[in-house]
Amino acid sequence: MTRRGVCLYRPVFIAVVLAIAVVQVSQAQSRDDKTNTAQVKQSKQTESQAQAEEKTDQGKLVPLKLKLPRPAFKGTPAHAPPGTRIKKPTGKPRPPFLAPQDTKNVSLNKPVTSSDDEPIIGEIKFTTDGDKEAKEGSYVELGPGVQWVQIDLKRKYEIHALLIWHYHITARIYHDVVVQVADDADFISNVRTVFSNDHDNSAGLGLGAAHEYWDTFEGLLVDAKGVKARYVRLYSNGSTSDDQNHYTEVEVYALPAK
Repeated sequence: MTRRGVCLYRPVFIAVVLAIAVVQVSQAQSRDDKTNTAQVKQSKQTESQAQAEEKTDQGKLVPLKLKLPRPAFKGTPAHAPPGTRIKKPTGKPRPPFLAPQDTKNVSLNKPVTSSDDEPIIGEIKFTTDGDKEAKEGSYVELGPGVQWVQIDLKRKYEIHALLIWHYHITARIYHDVVVQVADDADFISNVRTVFSNDHDNSAGLGLGAAHEYWDTFEGLLVDAKGVKARYVRLYSNGSTSDDQNHYTEVEVYALPAK
């Protein structure tokens, strides 16, 4: 080959060498990126595992076992009555509620008192008798206006959830639903509100941010977040059907307070 030919091929040779070098560098960077991604993923997995182990140390959370009554009607009305503040129903079953292991209903057959000493229908004790079915003879009917029922758990508990059925024979929305807990029967000491949908303070217990809801066979599930108390008081102020107040069943899921 002549010297001129060598000169002509030299640029091509250099270009090929440079291209090979670029490919090798790119492959090396790709390997480094994959290694870094794998390390980050492993780090996140380790962190998640550590958080899970920490949660286990604090108390294992498991789905709360709830026994629901039979539905008395299908679905909920498409439109809420005027003046109600209600979330649109999802049409799906309620997701599982997680609570510490061994959490159970501690309100069954516990004593109940009320603001209405002479119910219109039924007896106050129906509130915790275990019968939550949508039928006559399963509920107590209190007079109009703001009324309450109160459950004495007989000792202090760490309360994680409450499940409340007012009256689910027909679709209706109860007003000014408020749930409070306290350390004394007169609700003077350490009173705390764990649920309220009284958006205008018409019950006189303070403003509530929760939405109103259709009373169905699923009941109202309240997350009490482990609040410690002995007494539970539940308020209502009539419904979209009438001015009376009803309670079919109230379940309090808790563990003994330490």
